[in-house]
Amino acid sequence: MEPLAERMRPHTLDEYIGQQHLIGEGAVLRRMIDSGHISSFILWGPPGVGKTTLAQIIAHRLETPFYTLSAVTSGVKDVRDVIERAQSGRFFNSVSPILFIDEIHRFSKSQQDSLLGAVEKGTVTLIGATTENPSFEVIRPLLSRCQLYVLKSLEKDDLLKLLHRAITEDVELQKRDIRLTETAALLRYSGGDARKLLNILDLIVSAEAGKTVEITDEIVEERLQQNPLAYDKGGEMHYDIVSAFIKSIRGGDPDAALYWMARMIEGGEDPQFIARRVVISASEDIGLANPNALLLANAAFDAVMKIGWPEGRIPLAEAVVYLAMSPKSTSSYRGINAALAEVQKSGNLPVPLHLRNAPTKLMRDLGYGKEYKYPPDYPGHYVKQQYMPDGLTDVSFWERQENDKVNRNNNK
Repeated sequence: MEPLAERMRPHTLDEYIGQQHLIGEGAVLRRMIDSGHISSFILWGPPGVGKTTLAQIIAHRLETPFYTLSAVTSGVKDVRDVIERAQSGRFFNSVSPILFIDEIHRFSKSQQDSLLGAVEKGTVTLIGATTENPSFEVIRPLLSRCQLYVLKSLEKDDLLKLLHRAITEDVELQKRDIRLTETAALLRYSGGDARKLLNILDLIVSAEAGKTVEITDEIVEERLQQNPLAYDKGGEMHYDIVSAFIKSIRGGDPDAALYWMARMIEGGEDPQFIARRVVISASEDIGLANPNALLLANAAFDAVMKIGWPEGRIPLAEAVVYLAMSPKSTSSYRGINAALAEVQKSGNLPVPLHLRNAPTKLMRDLGYGKEYKYPPDYPGHYVKQQYMPDGLTDVSFWERQENDKVNRNNNK
């Protein structure tokens, strides 16, 4: 018999639960699907939120051939074989076959390179699924040819809806009298993962004798007590520990930071995942208060990649202690967020004429680059002039914090 999670896999967008920011009425991915033409894209999100299911639904909806590759078991030859089959089986003017690659972050550079031509020519429409940040794991040429959609962990209401649907619609569960007296433990252990939620429900129901099954928090905790504090790289405990790790660095507590890192190491976390968080912390939390922190974090990342595990824990620990003990500044982090918010609000404001590039005579005749003042020609290599677009000349995004160690000329 198929597992409950497989039996409950939705087959249409109307059955799909969650991710309304992508597939709800009027949402970006829903509009693309409804149009009947989709471009290549990558789905990034935690396990159990419907990445594979969504790809299958799209293929069924568009009535196009659907090829699947797993990055764990497939090589370059497998990629080329699928592309050849897709090319030979495609009819003139038909929708491009969909190539779904699960765990695309595990593909090597050569494997990803082998996809570029087919994606660019439209031989296949690539749908990749990943639980890791694509900007770290997917090569830039491939990433530039794909849209990126971020999937979120399922919310409480989504999980409850899924629970009730399973109990009332699954042919096997319908044979039992299942009473959801309490759901807090079910939701807590699932960590926003639909597959895990259904697996837990299946486990609880299977373990109970008799037709009637009453589910309470106590029963759930009792059934899962074999390892109730297990570190799950895809679940709630994972994100809680990572959060504690980063906040301990931010709060200047090296002991706590080392403890939470040890929890991740003992739990089997990917060393690259830990190293990436250290690099992010060096920029976000330490920033300009100690620019050397980013250099040390990057050096630790490189060392982990070169020497591997378990020795890689040593340079990581060095970086973590250094970051925790460093002064902190978030001025650059806050500055880019403020600038992004302004761009989203004001749109594409024109570049002032004197800042524009003028490679041709026509552009120079139109005033491009005219009256630009070249700072090295002035005392101190500085001259006051307008660098912001018209309308934003009095706006500041970067604000100095007490610990910042950079100088800033007054250009207002």
